[in-house]
Amino acid sequence: QVQLVESGGGLVQPGGSLRLSCAASGSIFSINTMGWYRQAPGKERELVASITSGGSTNYADSVKGRFTISRDNAKNTVYLQMNNLKPEDTAVYYCNADLILTLSARYYSRNSWGQGTQVTVSS
Repeated sequence: QVQLVESGGGLVQPGGSLRLSCAASGSIFSINTMGWYRQAPGKERELVASITSGGSTNYADSVKGRFTISRDNAKNTVYLQMNNLKPEDTAVYYCNADLILTLSARYYSRNSWGQGTQVTVSS
């Protein structure tokens, strides 16, 4: 069993900051790419940022220069530092991970999602 547990969402004023965390737990051998997605009401889920196991990052154009993704491989945790937040950043933010699981000396790949955390940017 694998779990991705997100935390750090909430209500913030425009221009404010939030830091999201996502911790993976379970029978994990390794984690490849980890990422953050978001889904606003009435819109499709979109990639916000991703980071490979080697630390290479990718950002949506709308968040470049404001958001920073990082990870702690020892803790199986990915972070999203969000600065200068705007009302259009309001969405449910989801963590995603490409996992290599181990069970009985065998290895399995799995793509997993967290449950989502609400981020609301409003005055």
